[in-house]
Amino acid sequence: MNNKVSNTVDREAQNGGHFPLSLQGEGGLGGRESLILFDFDGTLTTRDTLIAFIRYVHGTRRTLAGFLRYLPQLVMMKLHLYPNWKAKQKIFTHFFAGMSLDDFNNCCLRFAADNQKLLRPQGLATLRQALDTGAQVMVVSASIDNWVAPFFRRIQNKHSLSIVGTRIEVVDGKVTGRFLTANCYGPEKVHRVEALLSEPRDHYHITAYGDSRGDKEMLQYADERHYKPFR
Repeated sequence: MNNKVSNTVDREAQNGGHFPLSLQGEGGLGGRESLILFDFDGTLTTRDTLIAFIRYVHGTRRTLAGFLRYLPQLVMMKLHLYPNWKAKQKIFTHFFAGMSLDDFNNCCLRFAADNQKLLRPQGLATLRQALDTGAQVMVVSASIDNWVAPFFRRIQNKHSLSIVGTRIEVVDGKVTGRFLTANCYGPEKVHRVEALLSEPRDHYHITAYGDSRGDKEMLQYADERHYKPFR
């Protein structure tokens, strides 16, 4: 990505604005394999699913109480004075540590089934079209993959769709509240994608869809970028 485009992604991701929907790499696909990357929260969905999931499982009152408890950390995170992953893990631990994995996964399945309306129709149609063309497709999310994957169960029955999210630690069948992987945010998104590639980067023509600062590096990594495309 040239400096002009890189600066635009950085500025717009921070300020919440828009840049042109399609910034294509020169020469199009050029015979390379198509790899298409979708962010989940805010890009394929209408809002953040972490808060929505917690509220679904614990109700509004307990959700508000839990977030108020960690308000200082959340404020410092917004001011870039506290690590994003650490604040997120504290919240996740507060609400889910000690829950059996079976119960947690059942909550994830019910949440996805009851909240299909969170998916943006245009985003879902674009993802389906990408799969129909034979492209390799990944949903790359900072959210916990246990509740991201069930949103795409029907699609995965017909297509090979990779869900790349933050993974949680489980010990003796119970959720510990800690993350097994790094929070799949920012540079980690690119690291996780690269770990799944079977060929060198130049083998692929990469298209990425994102909507926030957490997608900056993934957008920069791509040949073709779409920022807040489905609104």
